[in-house]
Amino acid sequence: MPDWNPALYLHFAPQRTRPAAELLARVPLVSVREVVDLGCGPGTSTALLAQRYAGARVLGLDSSAAMIERARALVPQAVFRHQDLRAWLEAMEQGAGSEPAPELIFANATLQWVPEHEGLLPRLFARLAPGGVLAVQMPDNLHEPAHRLMQELAQQPRFAPHLAAAGALRTPLLAPDAYYDLLAAPSAQAVEVDIWRSTYLHAMESPDAIVHWFLATGLKPYVEALPAALQGDFVDAYRARIADAYPARVDGCRLLAFPRLFILARRRP
Repeated sequence: MPDWNPALYLHFAPQRTRPAAELLARVPLVSVREVVDLGCGPGTSTALLAQRYAGARVLGLDSSAAMIERARALVPQAVFRHQDLRAWLEAMEQGAGSEPAPELIFANATLQWVPEHEGLLPRLFARLAPGGVLAVQMPDNLHEPAHRLMQELAQQPRFAPHLAAAGALRTPLLAPDAYYDLLAAPSAQAVEVDIWRSTYLHAMESPDAIVHWFLATGLKPYVEALPAALQGDFVDAYRARIADAYPARVDGCRLLAFPRLFILARRRP
């Protein structure tokens, strides 16, 4: 998939940053030395971490060079690396380099793009320092109209030949109790596992605003997999369906329901 667009992503920065702030507010660690922000994006979550733990070394990782460039400008006091989180995890497991185990691994709206959660989350949890915390937030909206409409459009004959793999880039989430079992298992050495789900209702000015939101994230793989001649047709058809699926409220706004899954797990000291 081509590189992410930081400017497009940041168009709704307050709404996208709110779940990160609410996840961080639940982290019980008072002070830490090492923090890793997996999939740091344009640095908005990293800025929260650097502010909360001003004395810590905060490392932000992202597979997007454009996102890393924007993050470095936003949070100059943090350390950033253009690296896929799986490469970082493998290096930590192999003992490559001299990086100490982090007390906090933070992954805000990242792991939904990484497959095999049954193995991934226990592996991340095992990289924590004793007493450390794994904090995860993931969009849980694949069954919402905004995503169902992408999938339905992708099956139309004129689009389908180009979009066979587009919907597979997002990893379907496990059930919340499955994540609990992964991290609460005796072998994981957790002392606390807290899982909750919140649905945000974003007041969007128009159907165009909803389309704009998803062009930076979930809609992006579909549009970019299409030939240029079909991209506008796909977006126009999606916009028309969004207008029907999200009717105007009394003030003219459209309410975009956005469920998110939160996971907080603390390792035994």
